[in-house]
Amino acid sequence: MNRLRAPALAILVTFAATTQSRACDLALLLAVDVSGSVDKQEYRIQMDGLAAALRDGIVADALVEQQAQIALIQWTGSSRQRQTIPWTAMRTYADVLALADQIEADPRIWRNFSTAIGEALEVSRAALAPVAHCTRRVIDVSGDGESNEGIEPASQRALLSADEVTVNAIAIETDDADLTAYFFENLITGPGAFVVTANGFADYPEQIKRKLLRETTRQVTDVAQ
Repeated sequence: MNRLRAPALAILVTFAATTQSRACDLALLLAVDVSGSVDKQEYRIQMDGLAAALRDGIVADALVEQQAQIALIQWTGSSRQRQTIPWTAMRTYADVLALADQIEADPRIWRNFSTAIGEALEVSRAALAPVAHCTRRVIDVSGDGESNEGIEPASQRALLSADEVTVNAIAIETDDADLTAYFFENLITGPGAFVVTANGFADYPEQIKRKLLRETTRQVTDVAQ
């Protein structure tokens, strides 16, 4: 009897070990710009756009496939960064939909402060500690302006690289400053890191969906850039 049960037990142990090793293939930290240049409507566009992108079938399937962990940070000037949504496991499609609803309802913390991208990266890097077990860790930064306060964002690159963290960005272009180039030169880091450009806030929902498709499906299938 014991001999008959041993193979089944071995299969269960192997399955459990495999499941544990695949417990989290992706940790995705959404870092949302809530600086003074972002008005009430533009904040709403960002949060609604993120929620809609998460509800996309391809994105949702990829998140569940990778048993992803997702959290959200609101950031603005120096000493004003806060994780408003804790790390949440995407075990089922219902988990993804629930997170989308939570992001849609997430109240804005600050309104009238500067843009401290370096500190946003510093806080985001620290916030990744609870998901160090995830195979791939990505910080997804949105922004509509260059850093104008606090430490330089480029100063965080070596630390992020040492932790094997990838930083991608969505540059919301609202003037002639070429924020996309600034993010390329000062912000993104890691293998395959990229910047997606939104031509104003009205273009944000489409571009954040495109960005999440690239980030979430990279380990499952190739997505055209």
